[in-house]
Amino acid sequence: MKISMKFSVLLMSVVFLVACGERKRLVDIGNEKQILYIANGADPADIDPQITTGSVEHRIEGALFEPLLTKNLTTLEIEPALAESWTVSEDGLVYEFKIRDNAVWSNGDNLIAEDFVQSWRRVLSAKLGSEWATYLYVLKNGEAYHTGKIKDFSEVGVEAVSEKVLRVTLSGPTPYFLQLLDHNCMYPVHIKTILKHGEFDERSTPWTRPENFVGSGPFVPVEWVPNKVFVMAKNPLYWNHERIKLSEVHVLPVEGTLAMERMYRAGQLHVVEKLPPAKIASYKNDPALHSFPLYGTYFYRFNTTIKPLNDVRVRQALSYAIDRGQITKTISRGGEPVMRSLVPITPAYKPSYQFPEDIALAQKLLAEAGFPEGKGFPKLTLTYNTLDEHQKIAVAIQQMWKKNLGIDIHLQNQEWKVFLANQHQMNYEISRASWIGDYVDPNTFLEIFIASSGNNETGWSSAEYDDLIRAASLEKDLDARVKIMQEAEKILMTELPIMPIYGYSWNRLVSPSVKNWQDNVQDYFSFTDVYLAQDKK
Repeated sequence: MKISMKFSVLLMSVVFLVACGERKRLVDIGNEKQILYIANGADPADIDPQITTGSVEHRIEGALFEPLLTKNLTTLEIEPALAESWTVSEDGLVYEFKIRDNAVWSNGDNLIAEDFVQSWRRVLSAKLGSEWATYLYVLKNGEAYHTGKIKDFSEVGVEAVSEKVLRVTLSGPTPYFLQLLDHNCMYPVHIKTILKHGEFDERSTPWTRPENFVGSGPFVPVEWVPNKVFVMAKNPLYWNHERIKLSEVHVLPVEGTLAMERMYRAGQLHVVEKLPPAKIASYKNDPALHSFPLYGTYFYRFNTTIKPLNDVRVRQALSYAIDRGQITKTISRGGEPVMRSLVPITPAYKPSYQFPEDIALAQKLLAEAGFPEGKGFPKLTLTYNTLDEHQKIAVAIQQMWKKNLGIDIHLQNQEWKVFLANQHQMNYEISRASWIGDYVDPNTFLEIFIASSGNNETGWSSAEYDDLIRAASLEKDLDARVKIMQEAEKILMTELPIMPIYGYSWNRLVSPSVKNWQDNVQDYFSFTDVYLAQDKK
């Protein structure tokens, strides 16, 4: 893609002002013109919401697309979005959504109920290979269509009752269904544009290029300079465009937290996606520091299809032999809770089982697996995406495994797009991973490890586990449902296809000139109410 002339001119204007002695920073110009500059960790791999799986992409997609319903940034309560109202049947199985009469696509096309029908059909298309297809198993016959048991999509529980009324029929009562509706895979996509640039269920076609893009959100992409900047401008056809105060959002793919922080101090960024741990203390009394817990877990994946990681004793040994407290105290340093289970603790859910940290037991298990004192253990590779904190954690765990188990592990960092592709293709041995809950319910963590989930990416499966997750989804009694999920999580934490390390506690820099920025446990982004004021510093 060619270099953005607009972005280049803006940078030249900054250089000119500095040369003339005015020393205006990029953020100062942004404050005047309502242009927000934010660091986002990496360049997006794609902006097709039905196939992307990373937070890097989802933060952008949330501005380009709008769902039926959204969440209040403070309370996470459900609020209207493209749907202005909805009804639910007494048995909790049938929902009807009234889509706004003034909802249109960014090219002016009327946005109608059939757009959701066809968009969700695309997610459930086996050929598309969406990692999120299992999320739509909540629909009546959603799983049957995705797995090929039925061919007629009209049998799936989503239909356009009229131009602006969408009816959804669920496979069973689903307490988190309304929360699920603002997930990126549930966004409507403009099918005519997709077909203009490729097949209905084809991945990574040019429809997502700014010059081709048609969306439903408050912003539209206007420039995408790979590994330089992704620029979004206010969508004048958005149904609630008068609410939008920002003229543009410039998303910069900065892959190091130290680099982000330096750019912030230099006046090149309004928002630093994550503050490096070593800098947290120095910002302790600065109003720019936003510290908050996330409903998420940092963990490692094991590729259970290869030796010796196909042996549960090896996975247990690796998991039991590390000191998570040392990692959170000396590396992440943000007050993160250590995790020996997957699902974060909430008032509504606590795990019934946590695996131990026990070096002696780890050594015993490794010996039983045929590797006493680590002898004969192959040199596996631990892969992580490029970020200084990921590297430090990987080095610490590498050293712990060497000291406690006598094994050598090779470390490999990869650029974000390469890393994602290798994860999806199971082209790794051990890898860094994380999960931020898509809704506040244990199912958002546990469901991804059923055999049919595109987000599993470990090669592990358990029929008993899958049956429990399915049973939990149909259970109406909340206490009984929690017990079923606890039982499922115990299986997962005994088999350990993943190795939880810590729960997320986030530290972000947000310039005081950024108004109405709100943090929350799901790290749910919205630029809808954000605006910029002159920095008085």
